[in-house]
Amino acid sequence: MDIHEYQAKALLERYGVPIATGGLAYSPEQAAYRAKEIGGDKWVVKAQIHSGARGKAGGIRVCDNENEVWEAADDLLGCRLVTAQTGPEGKGVYRLYIEPVVVFERELYMSMVLDRQSERILLVMSGTGGVEIEELAETDPGAIVRIMIEPAVGLQGFQARGAAFACGLDSSLISQVENLLLGAYRAFRDMDATLLEINPLVVTEEGRLLALDAKMSFDDNALFRHQDLSELRDKSQENPREMNAADRGLSYVGLGGNIGCIINGAGLAMATMDMIQLAGGEPANFLDIGGGASPDRVSKAFKLVLSDDRVEAILVNIFAGINRCDWVAEGVVKAMTELDVRVPVVVRLAGTNVEEGRRILAESGVDLITAETLAEAGEQAVSAVSWEAN
Repeated sequence: MDIHEYQAKALLERYGVPIATGGLAYSPEQAAYRAKEIGGDKWVVKAQIHSGARGKAGGIRVCDNENEVWEAADDLLGCRLVTAQTGPEGKGVYRLYIEPVVVFERELYMSMVLDRQSERILLVMSGTGGVEIEELAETDPGAIVRIMIEPAVGLQGFQARGAAFACGLDSSLISQVENLLLGAYRAFRDMDATLLEINPLVVTEEGRLLALDAKMSFDDNALFRHQDLSELRDKSQENPREMNAADRGLSYVGLGGNIGCIINGAGLAMATMDMIQLAGGEPANFLDIGGGASPDRVSKAFKLVLSDDRVEAILVNIFAGINRCDWVAEGVVKAMTELDVRVPVVVRLAGTNVEEGRRILAESGVDLITAETLAEAGEQAVSAVSWEAN
């Protein structure tokens, strides 16, 4: 689960990470009032969306007076901001964050990420921050400091100080960096985060560290331990189909193809998508219905896949272990009889109660294409799309 910049800053501030004073606004009038509350003579109006690269897309505006703040807010609110990370559909802007302009001498980059390969939290820092950090990682990888954190002891002070020195910071800043990194690590650990990024982390003219931007993501599977974090979820920033699936216990990721997939097990789902591509087709989604899928659950999966207008065929591929083929077959028949399924449906069943499942499909009278093997199922789905097109 992702959260907005202002939410991440509020969480990090609890752990001693220094941030600038800011205020949230839902209207141009509120934005101008927030600027007046904050004080000063220059402000930054930031669109709050779940994406980076907002500045390049025009989602961050520097304003010299309250009228400009009002105009920037009026222009941003309600628009769809398209960045390098959102895709062409962009994301809707429904709230803004107002901050004073901070004059700084230097930009840094800091992030913590869950490295699944090493099963450790990885601290990444660079003495050069800003929007070009991705290019820096490619052109000068030596400028990136990487520190693996041992989970048994956590981030140590000497590691934090070493990262600061490696970034070429003045000795007067070392203690500030150490406190910030240790606080950020505690926040990451305590809240079951998967990503924490501060870019840029700046050194002000007064010699203070400030987090000018912040991004956090959390492990969905751990949210039951953090009710306060669950309440920060903004569904307006999520893909509607993916959100709908998650709310119903289904794992769904939309893709760009035209063959809808209903499969049990992430590994089998990946193999099925590979087989579709090998046969010359393109999968429209990743969808894992999980173990023990009831007929109702299978029917819900059909509704979800059919909500994508690009789907021209559906491939149901079930290898039943915990699951049962007869349950799945009943769900397929239920979906085909109750829903307006106007695309070809290919079904491949294997495993527990497979003979009963195949019998249910054969005697149902619904128009289905059956397959014995995964390769055959992929070829049948691609052929069905080609036949429909002709």
